[in-house]
Amino acid sequence: MHAIGDIVNSLNRSVMYIKGLQSRFELPVFQGAKYSDAYLNFLRNIVYLRIMNIGEDTLRDLWRIEKKILCLLNLDSTGSKTWFLDACGQTTHRKRRLLLSNSDIGVTLPSESVQLGLNFKTQLPEFFDGREMGEDVVRVLKQYLKIYMRIRDSIEKEAPLTRSAARAAVRFK
Repeated sequence: MHAIGDIVNSLNRSVMYIKGLQSRFELPVFQGAKYSDAYLNFLRNIVYLRIMNIGEDTLRDLWRIEKKILCLLNLDSTGSKTWFLDACGQTTHRKRRLLLSNSDIGVTLPSESVQLGLNFKTQLPEFFDGREMGEDVVRVLKQYLKIYMRIRDSIEKEAPLTRSAARAAVRFK
């Protein structure tokens, strides 16, 4: 477990920057060393993507959609305050994982399908299913994929310059 100071040191960002991310991404805030490795990995991914020139507005839009997908797949039933972050840091089935939450959705991305019928809830289902209420995981996944592909294309273009900058950093020490 990590304290906010550990996160600040690990990411080389100020407390204000980290607290700003927590606020803008609507993450739970804890006192003391109560931040999990998954929480730190999520913040690390945000910092890395920002370094790769991915706009924070784009990341917040993607995050909002990812949480919607996770809710539609009933992954919000674990009881954890950080249920949407708990998969961060997992390394198996990388191509089946959402970009920010790192949750495994059961199909390779990019894809416009999901393994329907998955239900991680232990409680009784709602009276109406999501589709009847206007929620359609495939429709939401299509929204996700539009942003995901834009981010992926941007990273592909930015990666050579970022690698060159990291190599050049040695000269500035």
